[in-house]
Amino acid sequence: MTRIRVLVVDDSVVVRRLVTDALSRDPEIEVVGVAANGKLAQSKVAQLAPDLVTMDIEMPEMDGIEAVRALRRSGHRMPIVMFSTLTERGASATLDALVAGAQDYVTKPANVGSVQESLAQVADNLIPKIKALVGPVRSRGPLGTTTAARPAVLPTPARTRVAVRPEPASHPVRAVVVGSSTGGPEALSKLLAALTTPPSVPVLVVQHMPPVFTRQLAARLDRLGPAHVVEAEDGTELRPGTVHVAPGDRHLELHRRGDVLRTVLTDGPPVNYCRPSVDVLFRSAVRVFGGDLLAVVLTGMGADGRTGCEDVVGAGGTVLVQDEATSVVWGMPGAVATAGFAHRILPLMEVAPTIERVLAEAHAGERSSRWV
Repeated sequence: MTRIRVLVVDDSVVVRRLVTDALSRDPEIEVVGVAANGKLAQSKVAQLAPDLVTMDIEMPEMDGIEAVRALRRSGHRMPIVMFSTLTERGASATLDALVAGAQDYVTKPANVGSVQESLAQVADNLIPKIKALVGPVRSRGPLGTTTAARPAVLPTPARTRVAVRPEPASHPVRAVVVGSSTGGPEALSKLLAALTTPPSVPVLVVQHMPPVFTRQLAARLDRLGPAHVVEAEDGTELRPGTVHVAPGDRHLELHRRGDVLRTVLTDGPPVNYCRPSVDVLFRSAVRVFGGDLLAVVLTGMGADGRTGCEDVVGAGGTVLVQDEATSVVWGMPGAVATAGFAHRILPLMEVAPTIERVLAEAHAGERSSRWV
């Protein structure tokens, strides 16, 4: 069996050992080397040709962000997973690393009672991401290079063909709901930056991230385009042109009282192992808006959003998903598409223009219907 080759980069001997021991629990993964800083990581990558790199952020000589930039400048395209702390500073640096070219991150164990619990936490969080990002390793060529199915760090031809649903007739759209996970921060950045005007309806987003990270993400997204982006708060009235990002570890739902629609944050159990959950948001939006919805599912591992999109389709709404070629992981959008709930499967650069077209057509339809 050909195993996934991982390089572990961290200046802490204890953390390097922790990550190495956690990954060794899986027979499909092999730690082929370690490095104590980003400068050493560059030479190790050239020497070992790993399938994936785990990268600490704060290190001497060259930190993780600079190391990611240097590796990408050198043409290395293997996935990089950042190993971050659950702090404001750690969240900000992690988002910088994702912008620089890292694909995902995990948070370091905090407030854990024992070494075994730390090992289990790292293994549970890191191993599924490694397998999702690298894909099956089929064979290995010279110098350790593999023919693994790679994530689409750069656009590649779509690999999976699925049928799309016939696009529904133009219908009112009173909200846009968006779900994303692995690769989502960069996808959301490009989507919101590509909008030409503030959305004519409220936008609600679930991005799988822990607390602190979502607040930092919302602040960054707010600077990129015409939409006003905030981390969702409990009881906020929905208004056109505002994007509400679900806070980490809280479900985002909607509540109607008369003609007023407000956000509701809840602490219900995780759905699809996630809180916030895309399914929770989408189902709540269907209860409030019926089929007057546009649902968008972007890159991410897992299947969160598939059931919610089924509800959107059943109510008469429209579903767009990001295509496989431009997704870091075609898990969530792929689950929706292969289940037959997608009306359009789009490259990331076409998502924003399509959202604006659908909203414009819905608005035009509403105006013309007043004269019927």
